[in-house]
Amino acid sequence: MSVALLAGSGGVAVAAPSQRPAAVAPEGPYARLRPLVDLAAQRLATADLVAAAKYGTGSPIDDPAREKQVLDDVARQARDLGADPEATVRIFRDQIEANKVVQRELHRRWDVDPSQAPGPGERPDLAEVRKEINRVNGELVRGIADSGSARSASSCRGLVTVAGVRARHERHLDLLHSVALGRALPSVCAG
Repeated sequence: MSVALLAGSGGVAVAAPSQRPAAVAPEGPYARLRPLVDLAAQRLATADLVAAAKYGTGSPIDDPAREKQVLDDVARQARDLGADPEATVRIFRDQIEANKVVQRELHRRWDVDPSQAPGPGERPDLAEVRKEINRVNGELVRGIADSGSARSASSCRGLVTVAGVRARHERHLDLLHSVALGRALPSVCAG
């Protein structure tokens, strides 16, 4: 396939929109997978707030009761949407573990340098943070339901990797959050 090149801003050549590869076409697998990666990054952003809400309160990072509630909720939502609840739960387990990676590291940093830790008046309300997490969770479940064929495609891992690089760049993720995003994504692709 020949690709038409156009002069872009600054003299940079770019592919003409009508000549872009099918993998980035609006209806292609990348278009189905990219939102999942972006939602994983959005969910990951809440880890900082959860860490701040819990720090110094005695609330543990690992909260099996809350995790079970989240997993039960997303499995129910998946069933309601006609999606695979087992795949949805598997993806959400990775989301939860990625969030805990961030929380543990932030708590460790704050223990080492308490001047960087949130004080009692700076802690967000965990109930409010969980409302945002639940909102993102709902969008992520819908994205999982809408991406079954893309998640089982042979190109899935490569496309998720590309979407992850893009999310890291667009969101200016630091090393901690980049590592955690990498932890959040392995189960997106089936098999």
